[in-house]
Amino acid sequence: MSSETTLYRNATVFTGDAAVAPRESFAVRDGLVLAAGDLESVRLAAGPDATEVDLGGAVATPGIVEGHAHMLMLGESLSKVQLRDAKTLAEVQQRLAAARAAAPDAPRLLGTSWLFDIFPAGVQPSAAMIDEVVADVPVILDANDLHSVWVNTAALEAMGITRDTPNPVGGEIVRDENGDATGFLLETAAMTHAWGYLDAVRSQDDRDRYLAAAFDAYLETGVTGATEMSFGEAEVATYRRLLDRDGRLPFPVNAHWLLTASGDVATDVAQIAQIARVRDELAAEYGDAWLKIVGVKFILDGVIDACTASMRAPYANGALPGPIWEREFALPVAVAADAAGLQLALHAIGDEASTIALDMVQECIRVNGPRADRRARVEHLEYVADDTIARMAALGVTASMQPVHCDPAVLDNWQAVLGDERATTGFPWHKFRESGVALALGTDAPTAPHVAPDNLFIALTAESALDRSRAPYQPERVFTPAQALEALTLGAATATGRGEELGRIASGYRANVAVWTADPLAGAPAELLGTGAALTLVDGAVAHRR
Repeated sequence: MSSETTLYRNATVFTGDAAVAPRESFAVRDGLVLAAGDLESVRLAAGPDATEVDLGGAVATPGIVEGHAHMLMLGESLSKVQLRDAKTLAEVQQRLAAARAAAPDAPRLLGTSWLFDIFPAGVQPSAAMIDEVVADVPVILDANDLHSVWVNTAALEAMGITRDTPNPVGGEIVRDENGDATGFLLETAAMTHAWGYLDAVRSQDDRDRYLAAAFDAYLETGVTGATEMSFGEAEVATYRRLLDRDGRLPFPVNAHWLLTASGDVATDVAQIAQIARVRDELAAEYGDAWLKIVGVKFILDGVIDACTASMRAPYANGALPGPIWEREFALPVAVAADAAGLQLALHAIGDEASTIALDMVQECIRVNGPRADRRARVEHLEYVADDTIARMAALGVTASMQPVHCDPAVLDNWQAVLGDERATTGFPWHKFRESGVALALGTDAPTAPHVAPDNLFIALTAESALDRSRAPYQPERVFTPAQALEALTLGAATATGRGEELGRIASGYRANVAVWTADPLAGAPAELLGTGAALTLVDGAVAHRR
């Protein structure tokens, strides 16, 4: 925290509120914004001893509050074999072979972000495809959406998966006609077996390194706060070590504990008391300025690409999967979490899943009564019915969405598996705005690139940040710059209850600020691509300088 007064001038200062005209300067003292406005007024407030910094006409905004992140997974993914831009199975195999040759002593090989588009219609990933190029060590490849994992035979053996291994609740170990695992793990099977195996072999030093890498990567792109959506025991221990060492985090994090469906209501409800206990212990020991467990996360369904999202109507192949959390289990656990003061974050990608999500919110209101600080939120909402949007507005539920998830370069398979008019009516940002639903934008990194300017570019254009030759996807949905910036800053801060301290450049707010190398307000959107923050402030101190 900086104790001197610093005045930043010669800038276009977006305050975080789309309805407020930009200012030209702001001043910071003791880690807080002292004033924002015209230069003469801010100088008067700052006093004659203030240090003045000329921002050279750049745009300054509140620091981005990442609306949906997986911090340790992001940090780890930065060191994995990157597969998002691989166009064919052969290209994936070439990258795996090259990575193995470059690190012949590594005990395992990890990759991330492969797309279903690399497989011909009707073909699924298999261990044999990886075994062709790397068979001597376990290979574990996360799908782009992090809802399925593709592994080789050595990984199946390392994870202990046999013909007799049962499917977990809400997941599937895909098997061939003989009953043998093929190397493709869906939903909770990926979490239980692949991620569980990796949790067992990671060291504390590994986790500490991953968390540090995530903070650094975000600060470079102007992020000064994050909403962590996969919190658990390992994350608690990792964050504790950082807090014990430094007394703070690089920026504030609000965490949602990731719940696992067991298939038994009593077992599921019992999770809530334990989470509330950990929340209270952390708050008592460290306060909540840097880390706060604000809620729980239910993964209600899968993803459209793998045909595991729960839809009201069948996919093109006739599949109609049920939810991961059936109502009979989801509702009582939601009520228990809500009664404990834990915010509900509800992963719902298909239109049936988002219906269940709102049934959960409605049940909490019925049983526990109305409450102003409930702040329930639905995550992703890739395909959502109009009646659900209207219910969200009526119930005061936030829509947490990720523009990078509808980059046209990653939509081919998404559209093909829907196969009807639903393929062209997804991600309806405009309908949420028109209905008055509060919006929080994020990236869901590492399921998509974490870079805030690229995410903003897609929100402004509906075009692709990955392949500029692609036509925009439903461009009538786009945000204005002010709308998008508000949803990336104040909207995301408000969604987790920090809207009175983060997300604004206004007197009394924490001085978390991003100064941009490109102009997100008046510049050509394409100029945002590949850029980041020229300067990032956290509590008034320089956290990153390009």
